[in-house]
Amino acid sequence: MLTLFINLSIKLFFLLTPFFVLSVFLSMTEHMDRASQRNVAMRTTCAVAVICLILYLAGNSIFATLGITLDGFRIGAGSLLFLSAVSLVSGKRSSQEVAPDIDFAVVPLAIPITVGPATIGTLLILSAELGGVAERTIGAAALVCACLCVGIILHSSRVLKKILGTVGLSIMTKITGLVLSALAAQIVFTGIQNFLR
Repeated sequence: MLTLFINLSIKLFFLLTPFFVLSVFLSMTEHMDRASQRNVAMRTTCAVAVICLILYLAGNSIFATLGITLDGFRIGAGSLLFLSAVSLVSGKRSSQEVAPDIDFAVVPLAIPITVGPATIGTLLILSAELGGVAERTIGAAALVCACLCVGIILHSSRVLKKILGTVGLSIMTKITGLVLSALAAQIVFTGIQNFLR
């Protein structure tokens, strides 16, 4: 069970693209003082955790309602995740414009920058794959852990910017993209393999 928790926590951490989110967070809050930055980081973390848990818990219901097979969704979501990974590696993933009347800690920082279409699809798949109550509980705990780790990164944004610098953040974002591309390939291959059976 501990191994499952650690594996899921690491996968979900990379799925949330923390270093790309950090880059966007720094660009959006560069005019703020430290207290305001931390307030935005806390609100973003809470929004990400709530959105992710709702998607995770609603996964089976969504599949049952829409009549979509898990393997079909694996192929679609895996393909979308791969495109997201390519955009991270190539550095072409763009941040969203911020509307003046919207809390940018929720939109666009929490959704769709942190929890984008690829993340939503992967969370729904994860929800459907974990069968028993114990496994689903571990999955939820791992999801909360991953969200908290992203929150810690955002909370320490100024320190990390000094340590990593712009180049370091770019390298970490590209590494995240590589990990996501491998995860996406595995999801797609599993879907195709089960579909052919």
